[in-house]
Amino acid sequence: MQHARCASSLWVLLVALLLLDLAFAGWSSNLGVPLAVESRPGWGGYASVAGTLRLRGGSNLELPEATPPPPMATGLDDDDADLPTGLAELPKTISNEPLSSMMMKDVDKDKVFQGLKNLYLKRVKPLEDSSWYPHFSTGATMMASDFDAKPIVLLLGQYSVGKTSFIQALLGKDFPGMRIGPEPTTDRFVAVMHDENERIVPGHALSMQKDTPFHGLAQFGNAFLNKFMGSNCDSPILSNITLIDTPGVLSGDKQRHRDYDFSAITEWFADRSDLIIVMFDAHKLDISDELTQVLEKLRPHQDKIRILLNKVQQIDTQQLMRVYGALMWSLGKVLDVPEVPRVYMGSFWGQDEETKNEWINSAAHQQLLEREKADLIRELVALPQNSIMRRISELVKRARAVKVHAYIIHYLRKQIAGWATVTVWNKTEKQAELIASLDREFVMAARRYNLPLGDFPNVNKMRASLREIKDLRDVPRLNKNLIFDMDKMFTADIPRLLESAREPLGTVKSQEEGGRLIPRLKCVW
Repeated sequence: MQHARCASSLWVLLVALLLLDLAFAGWSSNLGVPLAVESRPGWGGYASVAGTLRLRGGSNLELPEATPPPPMATGLDDDDADLPTGLAELPKTISNEPLSSMMMKDVDKDKVFQGLKNLYLKRVKPLEDSSWYPHFSTGATMMASDFDAKPIVLLLGQYSVGKTSFIQALLGKDFPGMRIGPEPTTDRFVAVMHDENERIVPGHALSMQKDTPFHGLAQFGNAFLNKFMGSNCDSPILSNITLIDTPGVLSGDKQRHRDYDFSAITEWFADRSDLIIVMFDAHKLDISDELTQVLEKLRPHQDKIRILLNKVQQIDTQQLMRVYGALMWSLGKVLDVPEVPRVYMGSFWGQDEETKNEWINSAAHQQLLEREKADLIRELVALPQNSIMRRISELVKRARAVKVHAYIIHYLRKQIAGWATVTVWNKTEKQAELIASLDREFVMAARRYNLPLGDFPNVNKMRASLREIKDLRDVPRLNKNLIFDMDKMFTADIPRLLESAREPLGTVKSQEEGGRLIPRLKCVW
């Protein structure tokens, strides 16, 4: 009986549709040719048609603009109507002065750093916690030491390219725990820091000190901490920067069989570094697959990357031009960018006079390398002066990433639990379907909320993290007030902080009064 009723209902529906179609066909036969019909872009990319149609009887029929489809057509409901879209930006001027040209030496750095810490805790971290951002990004939570720390310079490269020798040349002396040789000698991460009491600090002890920027390294476990240490050295240049020496990137199974995740730790240091120097040996420019993987992790930090072509003391001008061209070509392929980072050339060695006679270059060649050395040292010395803008930039970058992440989770969550999917009984299958087509969902979310795709995370990494969540509906709903508060940080809080931290001209001690900052470098030039 029940099946018979369903069948009769279907027949009634089909007959009604047929009659409606016939009625429309009869009505449309009385229409003439449109006089002026214009198509306007409508809501959400839909086209709306408006214009005038002439009937055969001579009268005109006005066509109004089409009503946009309801929000549920995209899987979203009405509560997104007042959700701010796009990403807020910092103002270009503060007190009628360009932000880029502000004299940061006239700003109270301690006050700015304390203000940035408070803004992070008040404006950014609540949205991080509510959107589960730490689950998707290793070591995402920023510590107080991340704002107070000296500028960090990270050194990367394959083994025996001269990373440790470069640090020795900068310091003008040996540092505790230093080992130099043609074989892979540096088998651990070494943080070279300033201290009058020169000694080695074990990695476990260094990670437990909350006043250092290395407190977050404890999450990588004992296997890494056994290969990490601090080296306290009394050198003037360390009063302004901290140097990170790293193990050489090996080839083949040796790199993959480390006791810790080398790529993840490199990414952690890159997030907190102010400058990343990738070193190459002029006599062996081959970029291994393992080094390529490391460089891919550095793509979000291309503004920090500098390339140093080391050990050019036995290359004449013609050979140097060929080596430089080959390096630029290789970097262009690996980094996949139209403009490669700044490339410096030099030779950093611990022995100066002994190797000076090995030069076979011209005077012009030597003059070029001296200018390259001066440019590199000038950039290193300028890091403390630019520390305020760097910290602001890092906070803005973090806030943008958190906001994009929150919108992505909000969008995916609504696809599973929203009005448009009320007919989907198996929510688990719907979540798996969204994760499988995550690249497409990224594009849809970017269009819906007017977000730049360049700020979206790596799709494969995001997909892997999403698969670890059993039910995405467990993530709390997006709190719009947190979005408004974060936008307020860009438009009002940071400009107000910089304005309040400005000091009267002449109240800040000049850098020259602090004594000599750069030691004599033992380099071959």
